[in-house]
Amino acid sequence: MKKGKKIYEGKAKIIYSTSDKNLVIQYFKDDATAFNNVKRTTIEGKGVLNNRISEHILSNLSQIGIQNHLVKRLNMREQVIKFVEIIPVEFIIRNVATGSLTKRLGIEDGTVLKEPLIEYCLKDDKLGDPLISEDHIYAFEWASKKEIEKIKKMIFRINDFMVGMFRGVGIKLIDFKLEFGRLKNNGKKDVILADEISPDTCRLWDSITDKKLDKDRFRKDLGDLIPAYTEVAKRLGILHEQSNVSAVNITKLSSVNKKRR
Repeated sequence: MKKGKKIYEGKAKIIYSTSDKNLVIQYFKDDATAFNNVKRTTIEGKGVLNNRISEHILSNLSQIGIQNHLVKRLNMREQVIKFVEIIPVEFIIRNVATGSLTKRLGIEDGTVLKEPLIEYCLKDDKLGDPLISEDHIYAFEWASKKEIEKIKKMIFRINDFMVGMFRGVGIKLIDFKLEFGRLKNNGKKDVILADEISPDTCRLWDSITDKKLDKDRFRKDLGDLIPAYTEVAKRLGILHEQSNVSAVNITKLSSVNKKRR
């Protein structure tokens, strides 16, 4: 599939057009950002790992009936995805209280929630992705009640699946961010899961030690991020021990892939 012009560039990915108006190519960058882009750097190999991990999770979600934008992975950094109209709301799903939730409400860090908690943020970097209510969504017509009800049902199913998937490999799914988009289908618009699901968008703690295996390592200066992401990939069975794929090899392969492009 021939890659066309750049349509959009975000903090972690670039979207390119293709010869098919219904499909685009998503390129995973090595940029790492935090605190609404105030803290940023480049971490060689991060995009490669996020591409593989997100492909794995979205493929598994497809198998349980969760429609999403993934078509296929093209190479180490790129995926073919369905072109959707992104709903301008970020959906935060929390299983354990940490991060901004504990700061806002004075909840003890690490408090396990009795039920998953969904929070909504307006997807707008210039405004700092502010927290909004469901009523805001309806008042400003960012999504309809029917769409939000469908999304919430999908969210709870996604959360149940991912909690179990990560628990099976010794990882606690603390919280994560999801985005959804409208896909044109025979004159109608279906709401499907969009964007990546990776350690960039999830908080993942080791089940025994509570070691952070996600982007909090960058946010909080906890040490190198690549070994943590590599550990997640290995536990999920994406990178096998016998293949001897290390963080160093990921970086080398990433560099080779860039030279070939």
